[in-house]
Order: sequence, then C-alpha cells, then structure tokens
Amino acid sequence: MWSRKEQHEQSTEPDFENFTLLAKDVDFKGVVNFDGTVRVDGRVEGEIHTTGTLIVGEHAIIKGIVSAGVLMNSGKINGTITAVEKIQILKPGVLVGDIRTPLIAIEEGSHFHGMCDMGVRVSSEQVSVSLAS
Repeated sequence: MWSRKEQHEQSTEPDFENFTLLAKDVDFKGVVNFDGTVRVDGRVEGEIHTTGTLIVGEHAIIKGIVSAGVLMNSGKINGTITAVEKIQILKPGVLVGDIRTPLIAIEEGSHFHGMCDMGVRVSSEQVSVSLAS
C-alpha cells in the first residue's frame, strides 16, 4: 500500500507556469490571448496578447499587434509592440514597427527599424500636484 507521504506527494500537483507553443508548421490568423509563457516558431498574422513572456523563435514570422510582459525576439516581427517589462531583440531577430517598453536590449547582429517609446506615463493628477508645489 501507499505510505502517507507518497499519497500526499501524488495528490498535490506542482504549480507550474502555463507554457504555450505555436510550432514551426503552425500558420495562425486572428487574435490570441495567453497567460504565462508563449513560444512562437510558426507564422502569426493578427494579434498576440500575453501577460507573461513571448519568445519568438528564429523561424517565426509575426505580423500585427503584440503585447506582452517580456518580448524575446529572434525571428521576424512587423507590427506594433507593447512590452510592460522589456523587449530583447536577439541575433538574428528583425523587428520592424513601433514599440513601447521601459527597457530595450538590441543584440549585435539583430535589426530594429521603427519608433521606440520608453517614456514614463505621467497621470494628470501627478502633473497638477507637482505644479502646485
């Protein structure tokens, strides 16, 4: 029979982060929303939204709107990108389009063409407080 320790270990499931893979042969058109980490190695046309990390593989092609916590790009992206934490463009990645992120890293051998907004958004309430001081 099972010991109490073995029963307890089997009954509790580990709390792993969600991981989604769109493999190399996947062609997707539309809007996708994910929680957790997403890796794209195929082609996506449309919108990708995740609160976690979006990993774009070397063979991936994305056209459209992307929003993520962290974007790590080694593929080709053409679109508008928003990353809450950071964007990394890794060799041989290509990113064409406008991006908004507080932190960006562009590795030697990768390419970026577009506008980059790294500004801090100030609310009207904060502006009125600082003017009154």
